[in-house]
Amino acid sequence: MKCDDAVLSSKVPVTHINIRVFAHATEDEDKVLSAVRNTLPPQISENITFKKSNLTGHHGNPIVLLEAKIKEKDHVEALLKKLASGLNGLDKEVLNSEIEQHIEKGCLYIRLDKQSAYLNEIRLFATDPIHFRIHFKKSNMKEILEICRKIGIIP
Repeated sequence: MKCDDAVLSSKVPVTHINIRVFAHATEDEDKVLSAVRNTLPPQISENITFKKSNLTGHHGNPIVLLEAKIKEKDHVEALLKKLASGLNGLDKEVLNSEIEQHIEKGCLYIRLDKQSAYLNEIRLFATDPIHFRIHFKKSNMKEILEICRKIGIIP
């Protein structure tokens, strides 16, 4: 399914998108960043800056939290198109069947597999993922579902 350009072009129904990912002590931080950048369109990937926070895990292990916010309308639109075109049909079906678990307070939460992203694939994954929080202008579940269908994130 192709993204409906008319939905996005005149008025992007999303205010901004937050991205966050953890780089654990056993992971190469540059490879984690590379995985995240692979999920982004080139115009964002080349210019995005991540805020870095050093954290400590449950067992005292160092963890780096990398966060970024995308708020430029053309960048938001490009990222939504990339997500919609990158997710395969099965992942879209799974997301659709579990959608109520992924929407809260006007936000859609999508979690992508870091390893697949590193290999240039966009796949849903719940364990130690790349987190995307998509903030919609509307908070009504039905309207958000309709927008997600028009964008092509769900069938």
